[in-house]
Amino acid sequence: MAKKEFTYRGKTLEELNNMSINDFAELVPARQRRSLKRETTDLQKVFMRKVMNGNNIKTKCRDIIIIPQMVGKNIRIHNGKEFVSLLIQENMIGHRIGEFVLTRKRVMHHSPGVGATRSSSSLSVR
Repeated sequence: MAKKEFTYRGKTLEELNNMSINDFAELVPARQRRSLKRETTDLQKVFMRKVMNGNNIKTKCRDIIIIPQMVGKNIRIHNGKEFVSLLIQENMIGHRIGEFVLTRKRVMHHSPGVGATRSSSSLSVR
């Protein structure tokens, strides 16, 4: 069984790479479109310059929209504590890079400690 070719709104990845940012902005939802058409900040300009030149990029700017030129790049995104490595794939196009790096850990509940309940104070500690 052959692997299905990736398309985004009816366009292949090669067609998306050949588009300008304004043409690509017409394909994404309204919120991302407004973000792409609006003037970019200095941090976003520096980030985009690094993406076009290199492969391993570090950033704290989590609100950048993933464009087709970023596919295959390895980006290290800050989660508030450390930089987490992320490989950009085709299905991430149109999303923000911060969506794929979680800022909170998953809650893990364990058994209650000694003194947590009235009955646990009578347990022996080993």
